[in-house]
Amino acid sequence: MTEAELDRASDPLEVRGYCMYDWGKSAFETSVVSAIFPTWFAFLFLEANGLNTTIAGITMEGDALIAYLVAFGTWAVAVVAPALGVIADYKPVKMSWLRILTYIGAGSTFLLGFDFLMPGNEWIWLLIFYFIANIGLNAAGVFYNALLPHLGTDDEMDDISNRAYAYGYLGGGILLLIHLGLVLGVGGNNVIRFCLASSGVWWFGFAILTFKYVPEPPMENQKDVPSIREAYSQVWQTLKEYNKFRTLFIYMLAYFFFIDAINTVWAVGPIFGAVVLGVTTTELMITIVAIQFVAWPCALLFTRLANAWGTKKALNASLLGWLVLSFAILGFAPLELDSHDEYEVMYDWDEESGLYQVHVNYYASDIAQKLDFEEGEFDEQKWASDFSGMLPVELDENTETYKWAYGEDADTKLLFPVEGDVANILDSIEKSRFSISVSGGPLDGSSNVGIDHPTNLGDGALDVIPETVRKHVWEPLGIAIGMQFLILGCMIGTLFGGSQGLSRSIFGQMIPETRSTEFFGFFGFFGKVAAAVGPLLYATMTVMFDSRVGVLSIAVLIAIGVFLMRYVDIEQGRADAKAEDARNRGITIEQ
Repeated sequence: MTEAELDRASDPLEVRGYCMYDWGKSAFETSVVSAIFPTWFAFLFLEANGLNTTIAGITMEGDALIAYLVAFGTWAVAVVAPALGVIADYKPVKMSWLRILTYIGAGSTFLLGFDFLMPGNEWIWLLIFYFIANIGLNAAGVFYNALLPHLGTDDEMDDISNRAYAYGYLGGGILLLIHLGLVLGVGGNNVIRFCLASSGVWWFGFAILTFKYVPEPPMENQKDVPSIREAYSQVWQTLKEYNKFRTLFIYMLAYFFFIDAINTVWAVGPIFGAVVLGVTTTELMITIVAIQFVAWPCALLFTRLANAWGTKKALNASLLGWLVLSFAILGFAPLELDSHDEYEVMYDWDEESGLYQVHVNYYASDIAQKLDFEEGEFDEQKWASDFSGMLPVELDENTETYKWAYGEDADTKLLFPVEGDVANILDSIEKSRFSISVSGGPLDGSSNVGIDHPTNLGDGALDVIPETVRKHVWEPLGIAIGMQFLILGCMIGTLFGGSQGLSRSIFGQMIPETRSTEFFGFFGFFGKVAAAVGPLLYATMTVMFDSRVGVLSIAVLIAIGVFLMRYVDIEQGRADAKAEDARNRGITIEQ
């Protein structure tokens, strides 16, 4: 009986090359997906089509169109990933496929900056290449992750995986910071296009280092490449081998729940911040940058915790942190408006003319662009139309909808007689998400805040929590919502790197190297399927109750994941993987 060495010690250059791929691809995940593309696409879509367009007989708005296409692409990759993994485990093609998919993903990202080549239909250009870029990214991730078990011993997995995520946060954060500076400092459509195109260059440029320094994992016993049908048969056979990989499958189930919760926080966080907390776009972008730079060192810190406590305990610590965080989110709330210039719409008395002047705050929420408001829902477009002579609004001829009119100096002023008008409009926002204040004149000191305004708490099932925290923490300390959201972002960044890196590391330790791509296909499948469940749960709870109940539902998913982790024996999973590798290599492991 001969002992087989199934693990190989890491090579520093290979590990660094591996990490550089995370550094590069994060440009797409951070600058494109989170910061720039959604707003730019929405602008071009609205400009070309108005509120919606009809495709294949179905009328849909721009955000829905993007969501459907990305979901289709993601699920398509998730379904085929395990079968592709089977094929890649039969021949040494992992690096080749990673290159091809990177060319597709990074190249499509670069082409996002050339939408002007399709004048009048720029949104279609963006839609096509964003869709292709997402497919490239998700498919490449299967083969990229599959390299992890081949880069070092099981004991090195924590360090390699966390380091890669740390590189990703730092690389994505640096580029996002540069892009944020360009957008805020220079501005203009061409700057947006440059930011999109440069994200593709960033991704491909650093991926070259991966291609140069990371070798194709060796295969001792190459086999004939199976057909697609045979590959799916192998996938089905693997699923039936539950008892052989019992620990691994329990972990995948736990992973399904807790990664679902973590991804949901990332997906709905910006929406929660903007709609529920009233965070501005600039505050949101600053927070995203902060998350990247906090997550970077914290990912490395969790490696030390894993070395000291063990990988499972370190991961459980991060998951418990997420559980606490999901409750802590409930306590964040904007401060009550206490000065005239904090309101969205402001009426100021002009002594010379004896009239009121009105202007809108630069951070005011946009007037909803939809026209099909549901029964009982505050119709923002009708409100803007009814009071168009009294509000700082203008009619967009392309979309036939009203928008705030900021003017050249972001301070458009419209004059009108006082008698009865201001009092009427104060009452008109009772059921809205807007706020109005009056300074000077007969109605000096009058104000009103709509029931759906972020500062208006008390109607939600859990509003007692943010009300209490606001009263005893945020207001005494004078911490406004922008700073609160930044604090929340730093808390998220603290946990992000550790939870993602360690979860991948544990999986990498418990899968056979000889079937790494197949199993990482399953890993990707569970992650992609989970990406849809959490937001659906959040949306359902929000509709039934409110957004804070939706946030609390995320804690349930984390709790299930933490519970299932009790039954994950990593050492047993390692032993199962080594036994499978030995069988596939035709060797025997000494007991």
